[in-house]
Parts: sequence; C-alpha cells; structure tokens
Amino acid sequence: MQSFALVIHVVLAAAVIGLVLIQHGKGADAGAAFGSGASATVFGAGGSASFLTKSTTVLAAAFFLTSIFLFYLAANREGSVRSVTDIPGIIENAPVPASDLPGGITESDTIDGDTESDLPKPVN
Repeated sequence: MQSFALVIHVVLAAAVIGLVLIQHGKGADAGAAFGSGASATVFGAGGSASFLTKSTTVLAAAFFLTSIFLFYLAANREGSVRSVTDIPGIIENAPVPASDLPGGITESDTIDGDTESDLPKPVN
C-alpha cells in the first residue's frame, strides 16, 4: 500500500512540476503592453482560470492528500522498530572467531602448539 501511494505521489509531483513550467506567467504580457499597448490586462484580473490552472490546482490538491496519507502510513507502522537506533547492531550478531591469531591460524595448525616455532630459523 505504501509503495503504491509513493508511486502515485512521485507521478503527481512530476505532473505538477510539468504543468507549472508550461503555464504562462501573469506578468508575461507586461512587455507587450509597454511596447505596443495591445494588452489591456497587464497586472489586473485575467478572468476565469484556464484549463492548465484548474488542472494544476487539482493535481496540487491530490499531491497534498498523498503527502498526508504517506505521513499517516509512516506514523502508524506496525512493528517494534521505530528508529534506526532500535535495530540490533551487526557486531552483536557477528560469529565468534575460531582463534585470535592473524590469518585464521588455530592452535592445531602450529607445530608443538607454539607459533614461534613456525618461523624460519636464522642462518649463521
């Protein structure tokens, strides 16, 4: 359920961004007004909202609803783990090494049980 809501949320976010970038700004006709005087509504009311404005409003409202729904799902998650710090650490579950010797050498791998006897003898 949460994955589906998250996918819808991302699609709505991309759609809102796309629609906002496509729209024509309110002050975009100001340059035409000062140059040719053809625009009568430079900074005034533009009349009824266009299709892009209405669809952006609907998608933004749906985006806010999915945001609230995702917050609700995250707040009411089932399970005892509520934070990253509540997860048991890796060190607690690590296997116990067979030997403290480097390279995994055990006591049975050494000659006479002594690691120093495995060293080469000095040549005189």
